[in-house]
Amino acid sequence: MKWLFKFFKKRRDTYPMIISFLSLRRIVGLLGVYLPAILVLGAYIVGGCTQIQESISHYYYTTMRDVFVGILFAIAIFLISYRGYQPKDNIATTLAGIFAICVALFPTTQNQDPACTVYYIDHHTARVYIHYISAVLLFTTLAYISFFLFTRGTKQKRKRKILRNKIFRTCGIVLIVSVILIILIRTIPSLEKSLIKYNAIFWIEWLGLIAFGVSWMIKGNLLFRDFVKNS
Repeated sequence: MKWLFKFFKKRRDTYPMIISFLSLRRIVGLLGVYLPAILVLGAYIVGGCTQIQESISHYYYTTMRDVFVGILFAIAIFLISYRGYQPKDNIATTLAGIFAICVALFPTTQNQDPACTVYYIDHHTARVYIHYISAVLLFTTLAYISFFLFTRGTKQKRKRKILRNKIFRTCGIVLIVSVILIILIRTIPSLEKSLIKYNAIFWIEWLGLIAFGVSWMIKGNLLFRDFVKNS
């Protein structure tokens, strides 16, 4: 009977941690998906801002600055503290967390919307470049995690695992496509000028965050549930 006691003791000791870790994955995924909506609604309710900003990062200059920075830091802390199955998992998530912190600490260009802007910072080219580079590296690293790390598993995969892997890869591709589109818009003045009235970068960034969020919610067994050991 000793083996039975040890078995249930192990279940009691380890399962709460597994459930807690899965919950954190879900929370991070949900924060990624709903961050833009939180910023838009919050800026409208608190600051009376009715105009969607040029990009998600431009909400730094609105009444939602602390929320924007706070959520990015929450995601970053989880990513940095995340422990995967192999060292490269830890390296990738730690880098993603560092890039998220840099996005928060080095604001983008000054918001040009006077109706919604409540904070003003002098332009600093180096700061803006750090922000852009960090944002690109963040999305790229998250794409790598989703496409390559989340799809690993046993050679004989269950049907649900195969489906999950297809979604993981799709999320990774969406993140990379989002990066490419944003770079094209930012580097082609005529394209940026024609799309700025549609807030194209904001919507593309949200699409990338949805891909990130869905990927982590699946990893947390919130979507397309599977056994923990196969997730």
